[in-house]
Amino acid sequence: MKSAKLLVLALLIGVVLAILGTTPPRPLAADTAGEDFSAGRAMIEVARIARAPHPSGSAEHAALRGYLMDRLGALGLVVHTQEALFPDDAREKLNHRGGENRAQIPLVNIVAVLPGRDRTLPAVALMAHYDSVWGSPAAADDGAGVASILETMRALSGQRDRRRDVIVILTDGEEAGLNGAELFFGQAPEASRIGALINLETRGGGGKANLFQTSAMNGDAARLWAATAPHPAGTSLATFIYSVLPNDADLTVALPHGYAAWNFAFIGRPGLYHSPLATPANLDQGALQQMGEQTLGLARAMVEAPELPGRSPDIVFFDVFGLFAVHYAAWWGWVMLAVGFAGYGILSLRRFDGRALVGGMVRMLALVAVTAGLLYLLNLLSGADGPVNYYDRLAAIPRLQGMALCASVAVAILLVGRKPDGEAGEAGLVLPVLLGGAVFQAFAPAAAYVLTVPLLLGGVAALVRASGHDGLARAVAVVVAGVVTGYALMLGYALMQAVGPTMPMVAVLPLMAGVCVLIPLRPALSLVPGRVVAVLLLAGALAVSLWVRLDAPAPSIAAYSDSAKNRGRT
Repeated sequence: MKSAKLLVLALLIGVVLAILGTTPPRPLAADTAGEDFSAGRAMIEVARIARAPHPSGSAEHAALRGYLMDRLGALGLVVHTQEALFPDDAREKLNHRGGENRAQIPLVNIVAVLPGRDRTLPAVALMAHYDSVWGSPAAADDGAGVASILETMRALSGQRDRRRDVIVILTDGEEAGLNGAELFFGQAPEASRIGALINLETRGGGGKANLFQTSAMNGDAARLWAATAPHPAGTSLATFIYSVLPNDADLTVALPHGYAAWNFAFIGRPGLYHSPLATPANLDQGALQQMGEQTLGLARAMVEAPELPGRSPDIVFFDVFGLFAVHYAAWWGWVMLAVGFAGYGILSLRRFDGRALVGGMVRMLALVAVTAGLLYLLNLLSGADGPVNYYDRLAAIPRLQGMALCASVAVAILLVGRKPDGEAGEAGLVLPVLLGGAVFQAFAPAAAYVLTVPLLLGGVAALVRASGHDGLARAVAVVVAGVVTGYALMLGYALMQAVGPTMPMVAVLPLMAGVCVLIPLRPALSLVPGRVVAVLLLAGALAVSLWVRLDAPAPSIAAYSDSAKNRGRT
């Protein structure tokens, strides 16, 4: 029974840490001290920005442009516009979405400069887009970004010791294909004055505001973010994933210019992406607070600095449950793997059994293969086996997360729930993960920490067990299992938010890490109750999958999508 209690304690610690790590900070009220970023003040701007849809070329878009220029001017910035016409392909896209046939659509960027003491120094730039898609008030995409910049500039404009200029770029036409960004970085004279750039985006309506993209050779840039973010949210894993996805944002256009750059976004409440329900009332103010305070922290540090971040080798970085950020040189991953290998190796040598070692390896490989295959099939059953509405699938992400969790835990209970054959069996379970971590470290060192850090912690726990201090070993095992399980839950949650509708199989990555540290706490009990639980979880996963498939199109889907146009028709 002692093992059962320790396992429950570790799971409780993991759940608490996962909740902490996926929850944005408390929003600060409008009467917060003026030097701080306040979501309460920024929400006043969001309420005006998102009072109605404002697609490029619309009357509401022009009215919003006037409001934003007035607000920036009132803060002491020198404001002007950069004007052109949308190219034919973008104009056709805008006309199609809005059901119009305009021969010309104006493309108008807003550019504003807050002067610093030394106008010859490279400037700090803040960028967001102020156009919305047709049919969405866009409180998040990108009302949150624009409002964050306005609140950041309010704080900076009252700061007397600004060394550098701050350039604000509010682009038009992002939703039609990054047209405003291409215009600015292709033709604006201010583009040549920029030394560092912060871009703000969203793909949803809340959740953690993550640093998900940086400029190349990001060592200095990542270290500055880690030092200035009050509630950091970001990982080098996210920057790696985004670099291999076919996604683009305004920052994509800027990166070839070589600026030090950061891109922040939140992707929680995913059903609100481009949604008619993306209203100020539905915006997560904690996400807005986290986006803005990270922006202000970076900008304030740079406008006062004698030098801006340069180019230095990429590093590993990640926030620890939103409390603080860790960063280190990528080669440390090899040291972590060595400690993990040594820990589990020494433990297994106490009572080495080659057959048990191989048996453990087979069980871990079976866990990965069966879980990935089951998630693939469940995803097809949920509706991914044919044409899907992208926005409807985004709205289904919370249910798909539940489906993946139930299926993963069920397979783990069935395949590795039985206590391994001694320490050699435990080492066999971990060995494929160690090998996978080595491959990850070799080909994607900035992202490999998702395995190398858990393996390091597990290896340390194994070394303590091998020392023979049973009381200390149990305490360390519980702490390590709780921390790694919390991170695994947080990682699975984030991965499913990012790519769950198309690749739920990514859930096997956190599952591998969690299983390695939880297995030592598995009590030697009858498998019958476990199998009952596993069957119930599998039934739950199947039910959720069918629910997603058979459910009507979500009311949150984009107004210009086919499902929205056909909703209600017989």
